[in-house]
Amino acid sequence: MAVIRAESLYKVFGRRPERAVRRLQAGATREELRREGLTPAVIDASFSVDAGEIFVVMGLSGSGKSTLIRMVNGLLEPTSGSVYVGDQDITRLSPAELRQVRRTRISMVFQHFALLPHRTVGENAAYGLKVQGVNKADRERRAEEALRMVGLGGWADSLPGELSGGMQQRVGLARALAAGTDVLLMDEAFSALDPLIRKEMQDQLLELQSRLDKTILFITHDLNEAMRLGDRIAMMRDGRIEQIGTAEQILNQPASPYVAQFVEDVDRSRVLTAATVMEDPVAVVGPTAGPRAAHKLMREHQTPVLFVVGRDRSLQGIVWEDAVADALNAGTETLPFDREVPRVGPDTPLNELIGDSAQHRCPLAVVGEGDRLLGIIPRVTLLSALSTRPVPEAPPEEPDGGAPSDDTAPTEVTA
Repeated sequence: MAVIRAESLYKVFGRRPERAVRRLQAGATREELRREGLTPAVIDASFSVDAGEIFVVMGLSGSGKSTLIRMVNGLLEPTSGSVYVGDQDITRLSPAELRQVRRTRISMVFQHFALLPHRTVGENAAYGLKVQGVNKADRERRAEEALRMVGLGGWADSLPGELSGGMQQRVGLARALAAGTDVLLMDEAFSALDPLIRKEMQDQLLELQSRLDKTILFITHDLNEAMRLGDRIAMMRDGRIEQIGTAEQILNQPASPYVAQFVEDVDRSRVLTAATVMEDPVAVVGPTAGPRAAHKLMREHQTPVLFVVGRDRSLQGIVWEDAVADALNAGTETLPFDREVPRVGPDTPLNELIGDSAQHRCPLAVVGEGDRLLGIIPRVTLLSALSTRPVPEAPPEEPDGGAPSDDTAPTEVTA
């Protein structure tokens, strides 16, 4: 279920903005309106953020991303369109109702910390609770819990000026967590930090999200940050959303030349995962199959190696052609297979697979729960994924009769 939903949002700065929206809808360009003294900051933006999702809005300076988030929390009123938080259209709320939504549903983490310099770290972390009217004992307890979550246990009595920039941003994050809202809005929250501290904060956010399952709308101009954090990403350009998708979709299937150019220099090894590049084994064999059955599969599929799986698809091992040949020559009926197989999880980034692939001559096995074989990654597949962005291909034509072909399905022999 969508926790945040935006429908056809427009924000135009200048005189008679409603008329400008109608002109944009009729085909006028942003540049035409700017020449007339109007600034279309957001144009026809629609998106939704599901519960427990980190949704990243990414764009360069002037793309409209910060204006967009300010409409989501009610700091800016849209020229046209609606913003829903839960089932409430915040564009139609009274000032008092909007303040209540901000106190109970939405917390904000800013780029420049926004800490109160003459209040202690603990008082800053508890500030949202004080606004909510929570009693002192409860807000101190909740603030201390939030500070511990972000690694600042024991710093409650310090002043913000005694903390590094990264620690101050942790206080801002603790304040948002202590408020207990289910929605976090983070506007360039890590942009003012040094690269190393920035990565630490990204790690912190991902670790906290794995435990707290918040709904997060995160604004950034950094594509690597967007791809590292986002469950989904909205790419903005000149006020419009160019594409919404997962990091893998945006990297492999850019919706426009602009997006393709933008992602051209992304470090693919840190974005793509084992699941995005794995392929089905051409054939698998059961542990009770004999050497003759394995040899037949190897000849049919021209493969020197077979993965051995149980009836539940659990990975048992791997068998090579030389072992099968030796067994046939010896006249044995038992399939000789090696139980030591390099295994990786589906979410493992490609940069973590390079070492394993270099150390083993067999393809990497991608396994899921219960050691179930999900797919394999031959070395050539890994190298290809790391080298270039694949060109999207048209879907294959269906064979006569409209039924999908099963010619590429892996063959399995169990006995």
